Formats: sequence, C-alpha cells, structure tokens
Amino acid sequence: MSPARRATPDDAAEVLRLRQVMIDSLARSDPSTAWHAESLPVLRERLAKDGSFAAFVVDHPERPGALAALVAGTIEYRIGGAHDPHGTDGYVFSVATDPDARRQGYARACMGALLEWFREQGARRVRLTASPEAEPLYRSLGFTPKPDPLLELRL
Repeated sequence: MSPARRATPDDAAEVLRLRQVMIDSLARSDPSTAWHAESLPVLRERLAKDGSFAAFVVDHPERPGALAALVAGTIEYRIGGAHDPHGTDGYVFSVATDPDARRQGYARACMGALLEWFREQGARRVRLTASPEAEPLYRSLGFTPKPDPLLELRL
C-alpha cells in the first residue's frame, strides 16, 4: 500500500475530483462540477499554506498522477472549557476513496496521517459526520457517537 502523504497544490484537481466522488455518494447531492473551476485556485492556495487546513492523500497505485484516497480536515479554535482549556478542535471532512481503490486501507492510512497532524496542532478533540458505510472505520479508530443537534443557516 502507498503511504499517505500531505497533499500539495499540484494535487488540487485530483482532490476536487475525489471530493466530487464523496458528494456524489450523498443523498440529495448536486452532481454539478461547475463549481470546480472557481474552487480550484482557492484550494491550491490553501494546500500551499501550512495553516489550519490539511489534506492527506494516497497516490493511486495503478494510475500515475491520480489519487486513490483523500481525507481533509481543519483545526478550529473554540473558547476553552473544562475538558479542553485550549479550545483546539479538529474537524474531518471530505473523506473519499476512488471507487476502484476501495477496501485497500487507503482511507485508514489518510485518517491516521490526519489524526497525527491534529495531535501535532494541539487538538484534543476531533469531530466528523459519518455515513453508515464509513462508521465502522471511524469506530475502529476510537470515534464514538455523540448526540449533536446540528442546525445550519446558509448565508
């Protein structure tokens, strides 16, 4: 298996392709890729910085220049509390594996790299939203379900 590595600006188009794979797997998703052109330069810029965003990838073993898996996450500050005085949280999103590269441990390798990055950034808690298919992976990594009454407002 190829080791997970930090994504670079050169990976941006493939990162967007895998993000679209994830989006396409969601119920009520919008299959449009028109947003990719506008998102690509922003993603390249974010991948070039060593800031609060990181993506880890595994190169596709059979398609040079393609990615097999992607995991992306951010570090966010929340005002500290009793369980985390520093208020540093990690958030995982855009976990995707190319359909022809699934069940090879690539997403697990990417998650391991991202979790290590979170530790290095001082995160004491990591959150994510899991599909039923992916939940066994996250549980095997130590994630536990939490009741979270999420509300959303689009601006």
